[in-house]
Amino acid sequence: MGVPGLATVTGVFSDWKRRRAARRVKPGDGHALQRFRWWQLLSRALFHLSLTAADGERETWSVDVRLWGDSNGEVRAELYRDGQHYARSKLPAAFSVPGGTVEVETSSYGLKRCHYVSDAGAVRQLRPDPASAEGRRARLERRRPGLSRTIGFASVVVLVVALALGIPQIVEEISQIPPVAANLGTFTSPIQLPTWLNVALVLATLVASTERALRLRYHWLLDGGLFDGEG
Repeated sequence: MGVPGLATVTGVFSDWKRRRAARRVKPGDGHALQRFRWWQLLSRALFHLSLTAADGERETWSVDVRLWGDSNGEVRAELYRDGQHYARSKLPAAFSVPGGTVEVETSSYGLKRCHYVSDAGAVRQLRPDPASAEGRRARLERRRPGLSRTIGFASVVVLVVALALGIPQIVEEISQIPPVAANLGTFTSPIQLPTWLNVALVLATLVASTERALRLRYHWLLDGGLFDGEG
C-alpha cells in the first residue's frame, strides 16, 4: 500500500523539474548533424526518434550528447530535426517536440535517460545510433539475448558486491574525521581489503556501471546516485 499523497507529490516534483529543464532550452543555429565516428564510442551518445509532424510528414529527431563536455567542461544535449540543429540545452534537458517531450539526463557513467514522453504520458526510449556504443550494445541484445542477459546480470552482481565491500570501508574513513570521531566515535570496518583488490574493485565497478549506462539502466544506489546526492 502506497503512502497517501506520495504519488501526487512525486508528480508535482516531476512537473516542476520538467518545466525547469524546458527553460534551459536555447534555439539552434541550423548546422548539420555530424556523422558518428568510431573514436567517439566513449565520448559521445547519439539517439534518434521518428515522429509525425502536424502536417503529417515524418520527421527524424536526434539527440547528440558529448559526454566529456565542451571546452568549458559543460555537458549539453543538442537536438536536431532531420539532421539540422534545432535546439540545445544544459542537462538535464526537456525538449518540446511534436506530441510530447524528449527528456535527457546523464549519470557519472553516461546517459541514464533519453526518452520521449508523449502528452498522454506514454514513455519510450529513443533509438541509439547503430554506430554508437549504445547502438552496438543494443545490437548484441537483439542478436545474442542470452549473452546480453548474462552480461547485464554480471554487472548487477559486481555493483552489489562493490557496494557491500565498499560502504564499511567508506564509513570507517568518515569516522576518522576528528569532528565525527569526537561526537560519534570511530568505526572499524570488518572488511579490510588489500590495495590491489580495492583497485580491481573500482575498475570492475567502472566497467559494470558503464555497461549499464549503455542500456540506459540506472539505479540511484547501484550507479552512483547515492554519492551524487540522489535518492
